[in-house]
Amino acid sequence: MPTTSAGLTAALRGLAAANEAPRRDGPSLGSWRWTMRQRMGAVRDALLEETGQASGDGWLAARGGAAFRERNALLMRLGALGTRVLEDADVPAVRAEVARLVADVTRHLQRVHDLAYDEVEMELGGSE
Repeated sequence: MPTTSAGLTAALRGLAAANEAPRRDGPSLGSWRWTMRQRMGAVRDALLEETGQASGDGWLAARGGAAFRERNALLMRLGALGTRVLEDADVPAVRAEVARLVADVTRHLQRVHDLAYDEVEMELGGSE
């Protein structure tokens, strides 16, 4: 399941930085909301670039399918959170949810990297 990991990593950094930026009520709150929405769009686009590649090996194919389902669940969360970022009055709760999403996408990216490593190891005839 290849991904543009540099693009996703950069998008995650941008989203995390925007989420942690100081926020004030008034016009700056609207600017924060719009910036967050744009950064979430970059993460969404990077996740959409992932393509599912089922390996011929049973356990790798199963892990690839699980990573693909996980990616789809993350995309659904991003969609739901996008509306909250723009409209929800409970900004601290939204910020906490965005922080959880960043952590979950980071874990997903690590799983994808692990899967790619395992596929290469199998092709090269790893130690097992």
